[in-house]
Amino acid sequence: PDFLTRLHQTFPKLKIEVSVDISLNLREMLLERSLDLAILMGPISEYTVDNVDLPPFQLNWYRPLNMAEPDLRVTPVITYNRNSRPHRELTRELRERYGSTAQIFPTNSLSTGFEMVASGLGVGILPHALGRRFVGENKIATFDPGWLPNPLQFTATYIGEPRDELVAEAARILQEVAVDYHRRIADIDLQTAEV
Repeated sequence: PDFLTRLHQTFPKLKIEVSVDISLNLREMLLERSLDLAILMGPISEYTVDNVDLPPFQLNWYRPLNMAEPDLRVTPVITYNRNSRPHRELTRELRERYGSTAQIFPTNSLSTGFEMVASGLGVGILPHALGRRFVGENKIATFDPGWLPNPLQFTATYIGEPRDELVAEAARILQEVAVDYHRRIADIDLQTAEV
């Protein structure tokens, strides 16, 4: 929302249309030129494409409030869509650590993932920045199985050849907003840790 607000303030006559999908599909839409700018788990290695790095998204483990010690060998893990890099990395990590009994429940919707955890369906490995609200509302709790997957790396990606200066400026604005957001979350976490 902060990005869209700032983009609209900068370019008030710009028509903004938002498409939400997994990175795999967004990448294809961008390369087909159906999208001007994509926020995706990037970068895209293509000579016509420009990628602007965004701050990493830390992941965290979440559990239902009534599940004290989740056993990841048998407790379903709720996470990203099966066609995503985090799903693939998590699958590999769970199998290496817990064997073939580990179960993954993928979802296309992060808010649905958090609700699935809150309802007791399983545990989740989901973005920390989004999970803070659910923890603060006492719907779920964090836990530490002793390891975390790598943070998610996103890029603001657009066709750079031929260059569209408006889209390049939108990517720059997106990066500024993402850095500000990342800094605010880190400050809140620091204040919470000090309390």
